[in-house]
Amino acid sequence: MFSIQQLNVIRAAEIAEIIPHIPAHARVLEIGAGTGLQALALQCRGFDVDAIEVADSAYAGARVFPVVDYDGAHIPFPARSFDVVFSSNALEHIRDLSAFHLEILRVLKSDGIAVHALPTHSWRFWSIVSSFVDALIATGVAFRRTLPGSSDCRPLGRVWYEMARACGAALIQPRHGERGFGLAELYLFHPRWWRKNFQRNGFTVPYDKPMGLFYTGSMVLGARMSLERRTRLARILGSACHLYVIRPAQDVRS
Repeated sequence: MFSIQQLNVIRAAEIAEIIPHIPAHARVLEIGAGTGLQALALQCRGFDVDAIEVADSAYAGARVFPVVDYDGAHIPFPARSFDVVFSSNALEHIRDLSAFHLEILRVLKSDGIAVHALPTHSWRFWSIVSSFVDALIATGVAFRRTLPGSSDCRPLGRVWYEMARACGAALIQPRHGERGFGLAELYLFHPRWWRKNFQRNGFTVPYDKPMGLFYTGSMVLGARMSLERRTRLARILGSACHLYVIRPAQDVRS
């Protein structure tokens, strides 16, 4: 089950992985800042931070930082304003990604970088699997209602129908991002896809790496699974997020 408190724990751990890649005293723009928790963490470490988010964000009521509302397409700052543009689990939600990359290039200083944390194909796969687990648990509860003496007795045929419906919904999930469909994100969230996308849109990718935490879209086990255990699981099951440090290509700036 989704929990903003547990999400904050994970995002705080991820920002600790991101900070070493941001130059000291940099002016930073965070795109898709959500509650502003990561922007606040950056500010507390001495960075000059601005943060933007769409006004109808699900996190608008839980902000802990002065996040600026914007239209999701046009960055409301002048050209060459920032040393670093940062996003965490945001670019996959941008509809016109090519146009938005141009906006990032516009607001970056000539020697600036962009740092993006993005969900992986592993996250997508295990999110689908965990949805099946949730469906089977719900089915088990429904089966118990068919037993003699149940206060909410249901016919067995109804239970089979509910199980098939739940498992079908787990398989044919709605997409998380703005492209393709649920299963297609096994490809669209792969690091290879993102590297090619950055390169097609005027960036080089000098550095990228898995961020080393395992979690799913359904927050399976939630706070009952420690960050240490999530780190160990990521080595086996794959990291939920991948970090990209990218630079404007020289021909774009020339």
